[in-house]
Amino acid sequence: MLTSEKIAVIGLGYVGLPLAVAFAKHFETVIGIDIDSRRIAALRAHEDWTGEVTSENLAASSIRFTDTAADLEGATFFAITVPTPVDGDRRPDLGAVKGACRMIAPYLKPGAVVVLESTVYPGVTEDICGPILAEASRLRQGVDFKLGYSPERINPGDTEHGLEAIVKVVSGEDAETLDRVAAAYGSFAAAGVHRAPSIKVAESAKVIENTQRDLNIALMNELSIIFERLEISTRDVLAAAATKWNFLKFTPGLVGGHCIGVDPYYLTARAEAVGYHPEVILAGRRINDGMGAFLARKLIKMLLASDRMSASARIGILGLTFKENVPDIRNSKVPDIVTELREFSLEPLIFDPFVTPELAEEEFGLTVSPEGDLRELDGLILAVSHEEFLNSGTAALTDRLKPGGILIDVKSVLDDSQLRSDVQYWGL
Repeated sequence: MLTSEKIAVIGLGYVGLPLAVAFAKHFETVIGIDIDSRRIAALRAHEDWTGEVTSENLAASSIRFTDTAADLEGATFFAITVPTPVDGDRRPDLGAVKGACRMIAPYLKPGAVVVLESTVYPGVTEDICGPILAEASRLRQGVDFKLGYSPERINPGDTEHGLEAIVKVVSGEDAETLDRVAAAYGSFAAAGVHRAPSIKVAESAKVIENTQRDLNIALMNELSIIFERLEISTRDVLAAAATKWNFLKFTPGLVGGHCIGVDPYYLTARAEAVGYHPEVILAGRRINDGMGAFLARKLIKMLLASDRMSASARIGILGLTFKENVPDIRNSKVPDIVTELREFSLEPLIFDPFVTPELAEEEFGLTVSPEGDLRELDGLILAVSHEEFLNSGTAALTDRLKPGGILIDVKSVLDDSQLRSDVQYWGL
């Protein structure tokens, strides 16, 4: 057990909680702080509603969970893991990061290190966080306290690529700080650490990881739009193309979540600030942001073609989270489907076993219906391929439909040869 650092993790969501648990295995003092008192109460009761950490691991951990800033007194190493969303105009919203800096500043002491993990554009750590910390603490940035950046790389729901199995990129504003940051993260990073030559390089590496993935999915989505007009199965085309050894196996779909659907806007905002207007990146974002509406319109076309289009048509949507098998609804694109359907006077029934009615109402103003209500449907959209839906079998899905009903499979995961013969099937 190491005693050289007293660790404080600010923000205990999908990123911060696993990080705090990992640190607590190797450091004697770890404080986990979150401004949500409900979150702290749940964690003290060994309950993680994100599903990232088991109750057993929480019970075994020595983390001190708190929502009181004064408990940060004595910490020497601060890791900030708060959300960095975009606002209504798709511009970076650094409110949580700035708030976290103001929270910890009164408790900085000479020799402290502050490491930002939140996804940001190049320059935020040194040019925004540093001055806020210095002003509020009355300490000198780069002299009394030092800065680092270590991008989070957690993929919610991915048990194979957990925190300790991913190479940790680390950076510091000088060689001494870099050594210290590398030592802290290296304590648990079994996959090793990569020392970036500067904080801005580390910030840039993080933001392009998801930008690259976003663009590849955007290409698949654009191809699926083209193939839909050509009446060709995108799944069949990709299966054929994937037989070439160097074909990249991306698939079309809804792109949501806190990272892929957000991070490119951080990079483009910074690019525009220095006089460059990105074209490829923003084009990819426009395509991906439009897929919810595209899927809704596809259903409308199929309803019209089968004389089922009316305000009384019963439509069901399975799934509301941003990806399969997780409770995370941040930046889910399923509400975009709902919005477009409402333009045609259709009010779909939504069910997701991972989402409570209270959360859906609070986040999106949507109603989550009981599973049993999704029956006698004219159209059904399998929006999120939760294992629970797939394990129930194709018959359970088609039994929700009226004879001749329409089934849209967003991820093309179903074997359409196993579907009821009267079902009208289309996969993205």
